[in-house]
Amino acid sequence: MIKELSELGKSLRVQKSEDVWVHDALKEEVVSLVLTIKSDGSFSSLQPIERKKTTAEAVQRTSGKGARLLMDNSGYVLGVYDPDSTAFKKKAKEKGVLQAKGVFIKDVSDKNKLFIERLDELKELDELIPVVRFYGENKENGIDLVGQEYFLNNISKKDRSGNIAILVSGNDKYIHENEAVYKKVIEVYDNKQKKLLSGAETKCSICAKNDFPIGDFTHFPIKGVPGDKEPAGGRKLISYNDTAFESYTLQGNENSSICTNCAKTYVEGLNWLLSAGNEIVTKTKKGKDKTSYRYTNRRNFGSDTAIVFWTRENRGLPEIDQLEAPNPNDVNKLLSSVSLGKEKDSRYVEADQFYSCTLSGSAARIAVRDWIETSLFDFRQSIAQWFKDIAVTEYDSDLKTLKTRYAGLYNLARSSQNTTNDKDVSLSRTAAYLWNAAIKETAPPLWLLTKVLQRARMDEYGVTAERASLIKLILNRNNKGGGFMVTEKIEDGFKPVAYICGQIFAKLESIQYAALGDRNAGIRERYFTYAMTLPAAAFGRLFNLHSKHFTKLKNEKPGLAINMDKELQELCKDVDIKSFPATFSLEEQGQFAIGYYHQRQKQFNTSNQN
Repeated sequence: MIKELSELGKSLRVQKSEDVWVHDALKEEVVSLVLTIKSDGSFSSLQPIERKKTTAEAVQRTSGKGARLLMDNSGYVLGVYDPDSTAFKKKAKEKGVLQAKGVFIKDVSDKNKLFIERLDELKELDELIPVVRFYGENKENGIDLVGQEYFLNNISKKDRSGNIAILVSGNDKYIHENEAVYKKVIEVYDNKQKKLLSGAETKCSICAKNDFPIGDFTHFPIKGVPGDKEPAGGRKLISYNDTAFESYTLQGNENSSICTNCAKTYVEGLNWLLSAGNEIVTKTKKGKDKTSYRYTNRRNFGSDTAIVFWTRENRGLPEIDQLEAPNPNDVNKLLSSVSLGKEKDSRYVEADQFYSCTLSGSAARIAVRDWIETSLFDFRQSIAQWFKDIAVTEYDSDLKTLKTRYAGLYNLARSSQNTTNDKDVSLSRTAAYLWNAAIKETAPPLWLLTKVLQRARMDEYGVTAERASLIKLILNRNNKGGGFMVTEKIEDGFKPVAYICGQIFAKLESIQYAALGDRNAGIRERYFTYAMTLPAAAFGRLFNLHSKHFTKLKNEKPGLAINMDKELQELCKDVDIKSFPATFSLEEQGQFAIGYYHQRQKQFNTSNQN
């Protein structure tokens, strides 16, 4: 997984335009505030701007400290703190407000000192003369004017966080974007790498080379992984912070044997996957335009899980969109292309691979819940099979006919849950299981069948199209011994007793409705669970009730009563109603629910055709 993420990061570097500086010593950052100074080093202004991406020195914080050249947060650049910041509130909680304030003032003072000391590395550059004056010989008109009071009075709470870039009046580039600065940063970094490489023979476990040093260095953070208590600076995928995780006398991240280059490129690749996308405009229910962000290589499952996906050649994957919101026409094209062999023709010339990684936040680290690697050919085959396995017919009240229905993956997961709250962790776990089943053509766990049947029994909507799709998927993919396979709709041929019992229950329900009309609690609300689990006991009562419903219907609508009774008798001929099974197993309960659903949809269609 790390190797493929690193290869992705390297390919992204190649794709960047020539005017963008790309090097291990540099990193893409975001500017939120601009400090403008004059050529003599005097202060001009401090203004918030719309967040803007820039390339700056790559810095790893050690114990929360480590100044970046010429661009950093307010603590480093100005030596001021934000009392509303998470860092200050944490200290206030730990040590009390007064003591925390004193400690924090010392912290930001030390950070500012580190920031100024870093300028010594570039003091020979003419471009930095205004900055040196701002912090040195002209500090009374420079840094001293931008103190704590000015910062709090002139910068709103929402604009205080983030990086501050320095701009000299009359220039169109920030100081840190100067070519001479970039060259110096790279020179310092390369010299440090050469020292670390001297005498080193260990090869990187990712690239299998020793071109870059391997050691106990902190890997860059990864931003955007969902989960509670997410640190503002992101989380680490690889981190050894205790001797319990170490072995063979190796210290810290030496245990992972990843070189500095691969450590940076895998982070770049994963950060890109988590953030790549574009803004789209959609319509609200009231018809107003709404701007939202559409991720291209990421899908969020619930509140704590994100799935990222890509191909080796970074191709578009329209099949993923179909998993979320299936379009019947597009799904049929995919199924047709696979069945006609168009995909097979390219199997031996298309070497592209599909990758998927399921991530969740876990304190300050990232938990990898699943990793999938497969060929693009097999990926498309699996998606096509997925749609075959979840297809069910549903009555379309507008078109007055039965239509094939493909449910979205997340809707399938939601249909099995006790809540519609997206923050429920079980929802994201279920969605991740279904994602795995869709991509790898695996069988969902049987405990998921228990969940969806429970919802079908308790929910007022009963066996919906989504629940029928999920039950069909679970039953068919766990049916290792062959035998009865659930189809989209009722088919002629062998049908197990449990399936027929579901059909009979649906017919008894329709007879009750024809005789009595809408009821607050009909036989589905009162007997569905009973009939699904203990059929022998339940159907004795149901047929007793049926005799009363049939008598009433025969007196009022004799023609309808005779037709419905014939249909019921046709179903009952395939099962001995005097010897119903005492219980149904879990799989048989699923068959019962599918039989009930199929019969209901057939009845909707038949009644509206007459």
